[in-house]
Amino acid sequence: MAPHYEVNADRKYSIAVVGGGIGGLCTVIGLLHQGVPVEVYEAAPSFAEIGAGVSLGPNASRAMKMIDPAIHEGFEKCATNNGFDASKNFWFSFRKGDDSSEFGTKFLDLWCETGQSSVHRARYLDELVALVPDDVAHFGKRLEEVDDKGDHVVLHFADGTTAKHSALIGCDGIKSKVRLAVLGPNHPAAHAVFTEKYAYRGLIPMDDAAALLGDELARNSQMYLGHGGHILTFPIEHGKTMNVVAFSTKADGKWEDSEWVKPLNRDEMYSDFEGWVPATKKILSLMQKPDIWALFNHLPAPTYHKNRICILGDAAHASTPHNGAGAGQAIEDALIMSRVMALVYSAADIPRAFAAFDKVRRPRSQRQVKVANESGWLYDLQAPGIGDDWDKVEQTLATKQQWIWEHDLEADVKEAVRIYQEESARL
Repeated sequence: MAPHYEVNADRKYSIAVVGGGIGGLCTVIGLLHQGVPVEVYEAAPSFAEIGAGVSLGPNASRAMKMIDPAIHEGFEKCATNNGFDASKNFWFSFRKGDDSSEFGTKFLDLWCETGQSSVHRARYLDELVALVPDDVAHFGKRLEEVDDKGDHVVLHFADGTTAKHSALIGCDGIKSKVRLAVLGPNHPAAHAVFTEKYAYRGLIPMDDAAALLGDELARNSQMYLGHGGHILTFPIEHGKTMNVVAFSTKADGKWEDSEWVKPLNRDEMYSDFEGWVPATKKILSLMQKPDIWALFNHLPAPTYHKNRICILGDAAHASTPHNGAGAGQAIEDALIMSRVMALVYSAADIPRAFAAFDKVRRPRSQRQVKVANESGWLYDLQAPGIGDDWDKVEQTLATKQQWIWEHDLEADVKEAVRIYQEESARL
């Protein structure tokens, strides 16, 4: 049973959240925790996440605790770390994927406060759903368009129904309809762009992986770097399953198919990693239920809000997965949004809260998108000025995550509050 939240009766407004993924539900829970009236609209018949494993770094863990400790408690129930005690604080062990060794020569263990802390998306979402009261969730509500009426918004759904709220927060993912409402459908940053990379994704029963690779490689996170691609593996579901993602570069730099997720052609996958170390070939051969994901991201938007409409998570700053930071950025968004909305009692003040959120969150989240894309080229030994100079690769890897992991979220909250209060004081 979901906890009981007391909505503050002095708040003369209502917030709609569209999209019930990780970012959307963390936002809903955060708003409820602050006594903000909110309802969430989800296109699917139930809350659901696609994909398998997702990594969440120490910054994301801190954000969860700051939004609502129950979010972090739910995360800990389904989180998986590396299997060996000696590797608990390693994000990844980096290996040369196409050298002459059997397992790829290891050249760096990258230390992280929380190690490789990952969850199965669907399991984590179940924990978040348990914190959302039934009476605030609406299913089968696919947003078609939103009308900003100045002092309220009207949501139009595919089933012909509408909903009226004081404001809208769009958490509707990389193909966001709410983003189009904020930027306009013809804006250069309105739609995601292909990053010239794609990924083969699949799962392997851990016992099968350990039998072929040995326990150390199978039960602890590894990343194999090579020319034009990289392969990463890490344990999920409390060590029962190995999550595998094998990245490659599209030779012509184009993705012309309307579908971004497609069934796997194993021959093409094997061809992409021809000549790689035997360990990687074993991994690819074991992958179950594999598919291909085209990797898109957003160009930087000039704003995340327009009057009573705001976007966050993948709707605002969809990213490639190369920093393991996309979901964490959505959770940081939820933190700042819930804390600044906690100050709002009149609907007329919502645009100022959205503006404060935008000013604090847009620079950091857009930097993450840019750096994540650069990390993909680094891993694939294609980064300008670095290439396959292994000394430079190691030097760059050793420090590239710190600004994400060690960020001062308390300072961000204080800055958002300061901006909102200063703008309010000017009126």
